[in-house]
Amino acid sequence: MTFKVRFAPSPTGLLHVGNARQALVNWLFVRAQGGHFLLRIDDTDTERSTPAFAAAIEADLTWLGLTWDEKAVQSERLERYAAAAERLKAAGRLYACYETPEELGLKRKVALAAGRPPIYDRAALSLSDADKAKLEAEGRRPHWRFKLVQGEIAWEDLIRGPVSFQGENLSDPVLLREDGRPLYTLTSVVDDIELAVTHVLRGEDHVANTAVQVQLFQALAQNGIGYVPAFGHLSLIAGAGGEALSKRLGSLSLASLRESGLEAMTINSYLARLGTPDPIEPFADLEALADTFDITRFGRATPKFDPAELEHLNARLLHGLPFEAVAGRLPAGFDAELWAAVRPNLSRLAEAEAWLAICRGPVIPQIEDAAFAAAAADLLPPEPWDDATWSTWTGAVKDATGRKGKALFMPLRLALTGLDHGPELKALLPLIGRERAAQRLAGKTA
Repeated sequence: MTFKVRFAPSPTGLLHVGNARQALVNWLFVRAQGGHFLLRIDDTDTERSTPAFAAAIEADLTWLGLTWDEKAVQSERLERYAAAAERLKAAGRLYACYETPEELGLKRKVALAAGRPPIYDRAALSLSDADKAKLEAEGRRPHWRFKLVQGEIAWEDLIRGPVSFQGENLSDPVLLREDGRPLYTLTSVVDDIELAVTHVLRGEDHVANTAVQVQLFQALAQNGIGYVPAFGHLSLIAGAGGEALSKRLGSLSLASLRESGLEAMTINSYLARLGTPDPIEPFADLEALADTFDITRFGRATPKFDPAELEHLNARLLHGLPFEAVAGRLPAGFDAELWAAVRPNLSRLAEAEAWLAICRGPVIPQIEDAAFAAAAADLLPPEPWDDATWSTWTGAVKDATGRKGKALFMPLRLALTGLDHGPELKALLPLIGRERAAQRLAGKTA
């Protein structure tokens, strides 16, 4: 059997890191099995769904490298949901209800006040045809509920282990709104059946919904159109302060993280291990990450997304990347030698451009002591230079001036780079070159 999973975002906002983690887990799980990844755009919420958000979702997934083998758009499959609803009606599993939101709210309050769970009382099942005709004559239009069967609903969750619910403790879910539009509970099951999804990996906020959908899978399967997939429910990640993530948290949207200069593989590496006991470490590509992926490593505890840890991981990733991996994103003039010199000092790839300017000029030098700088310039050795030149030169300057430690090295760094920090000068000095170094030590912009 070929494994097939789906990532099913609603285009009602930008993807945040919690959404990305679910997409990544699905992608890695199925890639490790040689299966297929389906992108399903759940856009039946017409009031909030927009093409712009759908395009942004695809752009975010593409940036992460989470390519899909197949794509489905729910707004293009409405006739399939309508057909499934008619089969359920014919089987006596979908029934019309006429309560208003206010009436349902009152029922809920009464049940809670009496110490009962707020489960729908199935009053609509006792309505006669005459009762329904009267309500419709008053202008009411029915919403449609799926009739659950009493008894145990159980499955072996890929992450949570054995899970079970009792059907009588669950409310019959609404599958169709008053205007006939289908809700997620129905559309998701119909798509999973008809598009042959074998494994549903999603957030733990769907656990109770899964219990309902298991019966819905079975009801539709009895009509000859499906089966029940395997399920796995991931714990939801929280913000650093324990707050729930949401599409409204712009700072944790993938778009904002991308714009901040983080590497896509930094985010993939971080999210793939978040919530597992395995160490978080940088991976250069998704294939290597997929080779290490094990869905059973995820636990039940709520992991926290730590931006500081992400920043540290981004630097570690850059420090290990070969020139070939970044050459296409570096400015003109960068070569492998310059990359090797500056990458240990980078936290963002964009910072590399500044070091290109420092090594290839022009730089405004900072001269603290002109006489010391002139003496150092006179001691510059002839070229060619290599990574031993810095040690040889500074040793000669130390002997000639008596300076040592910071008093020796910092003035030279300020003169040569214009900065008080940066990569090791033994790597930078050969790239700066003798002529440019002499000009900077003389206080000239070069």
